[in-house]
Amino acid sequence: MRVVALSDTHAPRFWKACPPAVAHELSAAELILHAGDVCTPAVLEQLSGFAPVRVVRGNNDGPDVARWPAPEVLEFDIEGLSVAMIHDSGPRTGRELRLRRRFPLARLVVFGHSHIPWDSELAGQRLLNPGSPTDKRRQPHGTIAVLDVGDGRIQRCQIVPVS
Repeated sequence: MRVVALSDTHAPRFWKACPPAVAHELSAAELILHAGDVCTPAVLEQLSGFAPVRVVRGNNDGPDVARWPAPEVLEFDIEGLSVAMIHDSGPRTGRELRLRRRFPLARLVVFGHSHIPWDSELAGQRLLNPGSPTDKRRQPHGTIAVLDVGDGRIQRCQIVPVS
């Protein structure tokens, strides 16, 4: 299954419409994960035109996004792979151990908030922050993540520059 993960779109300030490079990656998506700070449900409506969307609520998301529904934490399976999503993973220092304690059964933890892409693995748990496609802050590019998932595992994971 092709999965596209993104976070921190911050509409309408930064996300006016789906950027072409993001739309290109979404065109092959079978599932979209948004790790929060959507800021307006219109983004989720746009994304759902490409594939089903799973989303968590970020610190800049209000009740309108929460009604999508966008809980603060989400745990589910993709093709037998256990996944957890949360917007804010806390400070960089100690992140791997902190998320392992919080989500001991998750093989993939997707998070956002920092706008800084992160892809690491510790003891069979992959931590993934796709960065932001539209608000890159101090990063050289806006980014998303593209994953291929099957047979209960991540077969491929790549941080993709989109700006």
